[in-house]
Amino acid sequence: QVQLVESGGGLVQPGGSLRVSCGASGLFFSSYVMKWYRQAPGKERELVASITSDGGRTNYADSVKGRFTISRDNTKNTVYLQMNSLKFEDTAVYYCNAVRGLNGVTYWGKGTLVTVSS
Repeated sequence: QVQLVESGGGLVQPGGSLRVSCGASGLFFSSYVMKWYRQAPGKERELVASITSDGGRTNYADSVKGRFTISRDNTKNTVYLQMNSLKFEDTAVYYCNAVRGLNGVTYWGKGTLVTVSS
């Protein structure tokens, strides 16, 4: 059974930092592009960051560029999102997403809530 489990969400002050993690099981992790999405209340789900299967290339939404860093450790089957200089606009449920390039199969985690508030 494929599982993606996010962790590390919580309450943080504006300007603060937080790292969320996503542990994967039941899949060959190194074959998947990993992505972080987020969904704020009343908003559509949006792509935040992605990383290639070998970690060689990353991309980011303009709204988080320079503040967030996606990384992965294929020995631990884990993808991370380091969030710095957090703004209230970053408040959202953050979802882990895995896409296998070979056939496009996609998996989702159930999300972890990040709340930026003073």
